[in-house]
Amino acid sequence: MTPSTTPSTAPSKPHLAPVDVPDAAALGRVQQLCDLTEPYTSGPAEEELFAAAMAEINTWHRDRSPFFRSLYDGERPDTPYQAPLVHANFFKRHEVLSIPEDEVHLHLTSSGTTGQKSQMFFDEWTIRSAQRMVARIFDHNGWITPDQPVNYLLYSYEPARDLNLGTSFTDNYLCDFAPARQVEYALRTTGNGHEFDPFGCVAALRRFAEDDVPVRILGFPAFLWFTLERMRAMGLEPLKLPEGSLIILGGGWKGHTDRQIGKHELYARVTEQLGVPSERIRDTFGSVEHCIPYIECAHHNLHAPVWSRVFIRSTRTLEPLPYGERGYLHLVSPYITSVPAQSVVMGDLASLHPGEECGCELTTPWFTIHGRAGVSRNRSCAVAAAELMKGMS
Repeated sequence: MTPSTTPSTAPSKPHLAPVDVPDAAALGRVQQLCDLTEPYTSGPAEEELFAAAMAEINTWHRDRSPFFRSLYDGERPDTPYQAPLVHANFFKRHEVLSIPEDEVHLHLTSSGTTGQKSQMFFDEWTIRSAQRMVARIFDHNGWITPDQPVNYLLYSYEPARDLNLGTSFTDNYLCDFAPARQVEYALRTTGNGHEFDPFGCVAALRRFAEDDVPVRILGFPAFLWFTLERMRAMGLEPLKLPEGSLIILGGGWKGHTDRQIGKHELYARVTEQLGVPSERIRDTFGSVEHCIPYIECAHHNLHAPVWSRVFIRSTRTLEPLPYGERGYLHLVSPYITSVPAQSVVMGDLASLHPGEECGCELTTPWFTIHGRAGVSRNRSCAVAAAELMKGMS
């Protein structure tokens, strides 16, 4: 694995800069909601603002998307914030826009080199507002360090021509919060796809442990686990990554559930073999269909930020379920103006819990992912990436 040296002199918190909705008159409350700077604030005022913003975005999409209008103008939706439900799988088969094609700022897909892919299109407001949410959560946790270079190990795809995967885009974006001394990729481009390089990952970690700057590890947890297993199989002594190192995981274990371990076991192994404390290891949840960032708190629970609402729906009737019961994960946010994806039902089984059950300082509800619902041929980034690990662990 050849080091990719990409030093950066990132300005101080550029991703917190203002960004404007496409139409201030039509989307004034959406602007106000997305301008909220405290990511986990909650209360009657925030709830009233969220409902008003949802009313605005529903009108926006109804007026601009024939598809959404056909849903909205049918039977009045009896859902929170009066938004018709759209399943994430819809975007794997259909391309729908609420903006002219020439206003598409970014196009991302949700899966690997084969299989069904969600095609999501973003105008400048949508992608920049989502990025600003990530920046605010990172800022809340003290993870924006423009004066502290770090070494990156990315458990994601090395950039290649025509690669527009959402996971690759996200992991590279997360490198903007601390200047890079070196960047290494676990999935190396071969000229004909990508290949997992476990020995290169081990070599990078050993080299980084001898450096004097923190390490940031981002990406699929399965790749990190296989690296730790490879280190153990090689008989390597535990490493001690420099103080301030941070691990942000995302993408899940899809395709390798038979080998999946619990996240707390994974975190314990990371602490044991890499010397990173548990509170500096965080999992995330997100999707190209719903770009709101859900990042674990220090107690490792996924709290809803102020810009979204989370519901759990019955797998049989789609009726909303109470706290603690398992069902489809339903995610709602008015931030997106480019595609009518403001109320998306995911293919994930989850349960929702009140904020006070967590015990951390955050008060918003949090959810737990229990796996994918059913069995299908639909594939995610993690499914495609996991295939690259066959025979290499």
